[in-house]
Amino acid sequence: MAARRVGAGCWQRALWLGRRCRLPGGRESYRSSSSSPALGKTVDNPQVTQEEIVLPRRKTWDKLAVLQTLAATVNRDPTAAHYMFQDDPFLMPRNAANSRLYSLSKESGRNAAKYIIKNFPQYFDKTFAEPNVPSLMPQPITPQAEGVSEEALQERVHLRMVKESVDMFDQLLQAGTPVSLETTNSLLDLLCFYGDGEPTPEKEQEEKEDLEEPGVDASEQKAPKRQFRRGAQPGPRWRENNHAERIFKIMPERNAHSYCTMIRGMVKHGAYSKAYDMYIDLLNERHKADVHTFNALIRAVPYLKDKFVERWELAKDLLTHMAQQKVQPTLLTFNSVLKSLRRCGGVGRTMSLFVLKEMEALDIEPSLASYDHLLSVYYRGVEAQSSDIISEVLNEVEKRSFTAQDPDDANFFNTAMQVCCDLKDIKLAYQLNRALEKGDNWKFLDVDRSNGYWSKFFSLLCMMEQIEVVLKWYKEMSPSVFYPSPRNILDLLQALDAANQLEVIPSVWEDVKQLGFSRRQDLLEEFLSLMSREQHPSEVQLAFAKCADEIKGVHEAAGPGQVPLEWTGSALGHVVVLFSRAGRSQDAWNMMEHFQKINRIPTDKVMDEFLSCAKQNNCPDEAIKMVKLAASLGLPLSQRLKSRTEEEFELSETQKKALESIRWDGDSSDSDSDSSDSDRE
Repeated sequence: MAARRVGAGCWQRALWLGRRCRLPGGRESYRSSSSSPALGKTVDNPQVTQEEIVLPRRKTWDKLAVLQTLAATVNRDPTAAHYMFQDDPFLMPRNAANSRLYSLSKESGRNAAKYIIKNFPQYFDKTFAEPNVPSLMPQPITPQAEGVSEEALQERVHLRMVKESVDMFDQLLQAGTPVSLETTNSLLDLLCFYGDGEPTPEKEQEEKEDLEEPGVDASEQKAPKRQFRRGAQPGPRWRENNHAERIFKIMPERNAHSYCTMIRGMVKHGAYSKAYDMYIDLLNERHKADVHTFNALIRAVPYLKDKFVERWELAKDLLTHMAQQKVQPTLLTFNSVLKSLRRCGGVGRTMSLFVLKEMEALDIEPSLASYDHLLSVYYRGVEAQSSDIISEVLNEVEKRSFTAQDPDDANFFNTAMQVCCDLKDIKLAYQLNRALEKGDNWKFLDVDRSNGYWSKFFSLLCMMEQIEVVLKWYKEMSPSVFYPSPRNILDLLQALDAANQLEVIPSVWEDVKQLGFSRRQDLLEEFLSLMSREQHPSEVQLAFAKCADEIKGVHEAAGPGQVPLEWTGSALGHVVVLFSRAGRSQDAWNMMEHFQKINRIPTDKVMDEFLSCAKQNNCPDEAIKMVKLAASLGLPLSQRLKSRTEEEFELSETQKKALESIRWDGDSSDSDSDSSDSDRE
């Protein structure tokens, strides 16, 4: 019954709304949307307005819109590792080194699978996927065209078979068969791209250039031309008289594409002088270069000239040639100029802003690589500068969500965070974080870059922020965003020391064990030094003693093949102090015995702490052992320790005799020395 009443009520409301939409005379009104109302008068009754319905435009949704919406409802779990490591719980990385190793291992596995599919396609002739994904299936690598013909050469070039393509070209020449200019240019493209060698996954990746020149001065000086590039990938470079040069020389006809291909190939593989000479030949033949060729030549400018001014003049000449040849510059053109200015010292800092103004005049928006080069020009290799440049850069970056347009875009956030650390400006670092969270900017940080970025940010936090803020970021970032490095742990310990919150050290020690840094000697020394420096409440001292016990276990061989750490005198003394303050006198004495084994002498503080522990536990025998140890080491403190033992402990006759014998040994040694002195007289 209730359902019927509900249904009847719905129908009544629908009929009532239908009547409202009808006007006198049987005409129906049209209700307009609130955004664009269109009102009119009816013909029968001018006083009554008619409403028109305006349908909104159809919205085309992205294919990933549903997934993006679902992803927006899920927050990041600060206790979980990166999602790429969650396939196998046994391969969860513990630190940054493991993270890099596992990520590279997964990529290596993908490359191995691609290699198997590419080289053995006959074993993958069945399609089980529904629907079929052609890009995941093996591609044909066996040439279908047989015989010596231009079509066979084109097919081998398309399949990226370098050696077979060159052999086929030579066979065509020997047979007297002419090869078209277009096909020859395609062969040159293949040879110049792979450097006259067979294609490999390593060669397909662009070689990374490190443009920072060590020891450059801002003043005008002659910079020595380096014969190698820092960070360049090992392997063969542009060889003399290789197949590309040979084929280029015997070409009966050459066009601008032929010259541009050779220039770009020579620049890519390090033959910068040859590339510039080829460009001069192109001009002499009255050809015009394309924008990609100019970009390559501008990137080669630092390797063509020695002085900073000469480098800038050459780059400016190339830009002038572009204007004369009516070649429109692109974003990559100006990024190439800025990249070259990174190695122009003070000239680069002067001219980089003019380059940005020229980009603005041409209505070209800078990419992240543009800002990365600008920051490198102003802040790399020089003393700390003003924060005006980076502030303006971050103000611009914070407004936009960037897309990848340049291979160097991914370097911006790490470079900017390094500048923030150099300037010790935490506000700029927070602003950079907001820019990173804008839109899809976070995608520019892969696993390695993300770990480096957040590691620098955390070090800056430890230096500049309150300890509560530091611990909050530490809990939220580790290990979901980054794995703290040993340097980060040291910075955190220094921050805890400055804030006088050393009671947090045991929890940090647990993280250190999880990260696999428990055998780092510098970390162990810092932990022990901070824990043993001052007296703390009993519960804190017990937690410190537990940490010291675990550190003692690290110094002992725990398993086969594991080399024990060597004890230092300071580490032994800190452990003895921690055990003594926790009332663990027997453990403290066991550590005291290590001093003789490693030929080290305990400090006065260590012996006083041990004696106080013996007094607290009412263990006079251990106090006597301490006095004997001090006497055997010939320490001046032994007399004072013996006096404290006699005054602060209730000794039995046997114990008193033991103390007397220690004094008698000292006295006898003194008398022996006195008698020897009298004999000499």
